[in-house]
Amino acid sequence: MSIPPHSRRKSKYEPRSHAGGMDSVRTSAMIASLDAEGRETIDAPFGHTLVDLAKTRDDILGLSADLSKYTDLHIFAQAYPDRFYQMGMAEALLMSAAAGLAREGFVPFATTYAVFAARRAYDFIAMAIAEENLPVKIACALPGLTTGYGPSHQATEDLAIMRAMPNMTVVDPCDAIDVAGATRAMMNHEGPAYMRLLRGKVPKVLDVYDYDFVLGRAKLLCEGKDLLIISSGIMTMRALDAAKFLAKEGVGIAVLHSPTIKPLDQETIIREVQKNGRLVVVAENHSITGGLGDAVAKTLLTHDVFVPLRQIGLPDEFLDAGALPTLHDQYGITVERVVGQLRHWLEG
Repeated sequence: MSIPPHSRRKSKYEPRSHAGGMDSVRTSAMIASLDAEGRETIDAPFGHTLVDLAKTRDDILGLSADLSKYTDLHIFAQAYPDRFYQMGMAEALLMSAAAGLAREGFVPFATTYAVFAARRAYDFIAMAIAEENLPVKIACALPGLTTGYGPSHQATEDLAIMRAMPNMTVVDPCDAIDVAGATRAMMNHEGPAYMRLLRGKVPKVLDVYDYDFVLGRAKLLCEGKDLLIISSGIMTMRALDAAKFLAKEGVGIAVLHSPTIKPLDQETIIREVQKNGRLVVVAENHSITGGLGDAVAKTLLTHDVFVPLRQIGLPDEFLDAGALPTLHDQYGITVERVVGQLRHWLEG
């Protein structure tokens, strides 16, 4: 019996159609620094900050699963070769070794790609590190849609996975200032922590907003009467750019940066949400399922705060491979797409 074409389930191996045409997804994948064009950048803020911290802390160690060059940990390895451990392509071993070193009184910083930590090493992180509340710091590159290499490398659900783990602190930095500040704060934090890592030449954005990273705290970066964006990670950069663009049209956009996803700064979020009866939009470089948006929605619901709430994020699906500019436009997280979406909601 033949299956009608309209009811036949589409195979994952069939070509996918896109609004931009097939050429838009055949371009080469890009994993360079994000949003660096036209901005001042800082080279490898994580690696250099860790080296600075290690000058006065001989308990800091660095471990990598064959990706030190791609997580900026090679800078630490060059400065302190006797305190660096190359664990090979074995993420379970990486996390288990970090747990053992933490038990011996060290503060290990374990680095890999976010997708490998969140998916491949989850059980080892949960049982060896989180259950024992050990001070292992996990810094992971390529969070969310920051690589064009497809679902095998795109950690679009890492925040959901990590924030569900007991004892785990979860951080999503915006820029080089945030990465450096979060690295320092993680070192001083007593328990385990997971940070989404921006690597290479990382833009510097937050220095003009009288901003310092404080673990567990959100910061209002700019005020606006019409709409409030609550954001984390690279979407804070884009929210700020969108706010500047719409200000030229007389639209006031407030931006609340929430780099700590867990524990969430509920007090600040509730206070800002209750101002002026504004539309509230959560923007994140993560699936719309289980990340900052869900955390904010739960906070508002459980505190009886009822406001119009919208999300800008990645769809609940496996994403395409391709060039990052193409993918960011396709999935609605470019500045232009954000501006268009905000206009639509404000006009609607």
